[in-house]
Amino acid sequence: VQLQASGGGLVQPGGSLRLSCAVSGDTLGRGSIGWFRQAPGKEREAVASIYNSGMRRFYASSVKDRFTISRDNTKNTVYLQMNSLKPEDTAVYYCAKSPYNLITSSWGQPEQYDAWGQGTLVTVSS
Repeated sequence: VQLQASGGGLVQPGGSLRLSCAVSGDTLGRGSIGWFRQAPGKEREAVASIYNSGMRRFYASSVKDRFTISRDNTKNTVYLQMNSLKPEDTAVYYCAKSPYNLITSSWGQPEQYDAWGQGTLVTVSS
């Protein structure tokens, strides 16, 4: 399985961006796709995750009500719609695949994911 993240760029505070994660390989059955981010000098942070079935989604408290994770299984693509962006959202965003239907206590753990994309840079600045 390979993942390709895209859609990053420079946006003003309050603006929006949509990130895409194209997933190749077997994406049927159990499993999840997650988005993580890492800002300069900071640890990697879980942002959101969605089941392959789309039946369950998780969000970090820092992005809930601003970000929406979704997937189009006909295109094998997972999206992260980011609205009301803030300077503190500036980071490299990575998508990752987990073979598990993760739960509340585990979806944010990087070790639950076994394949990672290359990352796309999001910069929120005026």
